Amino acid sequence: MSTDDIELVGERGAYDPDQDPEEKRAVRRNYRDLHKDTEGANHNDYTAEELAAKVKRADSLFHQVRAPQEATLDSHFLVMASNMGAQKARAMKSGAGAFDVDDFVAKLVTFMGGRSQELPPDDSDVEDLDEGDAPLDWDKIARKALAKSRRVPAMDFMLGPLSIEAKKRNISKRAKLEKNEEEKRKPQEIHEEDITRSENETTKNVVSIERLLEQQESPINLFRFIVNPHDFGQSVENLFYLSFLIRDGKCALDTESGEPTILLCEPPTEDDYQNGLKKRQLVMEFDQATWRRAIEVFNITDTMIPTRPPAETRIGEKWYG
Repeated sequence: MSTDDIELVGERGAYDPDQDPEEKRAVRRNYRDLHKDTEGANHNDYTAEELAAKVKRADSLFHQVRAPQEATLDSHFLVMASNMGAQKARAMKSGAGAFDVDDFVAKLVTFMGGRSQELPPDDSDVEDLDEGDAPLDWDKIARKALAKSRRVPAMDFMLGPLSIEAKKRNISKRAKLEKNEEEKRKPQEIHEEDITRSENETTKNVVSIERLLEQQESPINLFRFIVNPHDFGQSVENLFYLSFLIRDGKCALDTESGEPTILLCEPPTEDDYQNGLKKRQLVMEFDQATWRRAIEVFNITDTMIPTRPPAETRIGEKWYG
């Protein structure tokens, strides 16, 4: 390679951010013309000479490329030209038959010494000819290719995997479920008598609280009545049962005195509702903080409502406490 060639290669790849804008626009316009003529064209639309002429034109334009944008246009055109050249190679005619890739590869292997070029003395021994032991002489074909191109060989990424394995359906989970079929359990059934028993339990506790209120001669503080200082759960249940008496109008809740008090009363009649009496609903928050605060403020040391034994609930054939 001469000194002039070395200088030319060095100049054509130089990045110049201050390149003349008119020159850049001209390079882009010429590349777009090449794209327009080549993009979407069929390999039969151009002869090999015409395609080579377009590549030479792109090569001359590349001497004026100084920025990545124009270099991208050049690479895009080369990809299109390469694809068209590959299509023309597949459609090549050799004599009366089409271009045979396998035959071409076989000839390359023979040229690189991969097969013994000596014919066996008898046609019957053709199958016994060893064709895979001799190493291929890649330098030999490289020297032939070097005579046609001065481009330096470069590494490139492989498109796609070496092999594709079919995905196997994982049925182990389903097989495990079917295997454990005998371990399945029937859901516990709740019978009508279980619901009836729960309703009877609630009714019994409501009646018990009503009898305790009958013993009170004057209104009593709500918290002093329902709070069990030893059991928060029992206190919540007490308020729950008391709410049935308030709902049915048998117990009145009064807050006019500054603190909530309760007392038994006569249930309202239909005449009372016709005269303007209205039902009202109240949502009362009763958490552990409120429970502890009530014990502290009202100095509650004992429960007015006796502590009930833990309730037992039957689900199906089993009892739970």
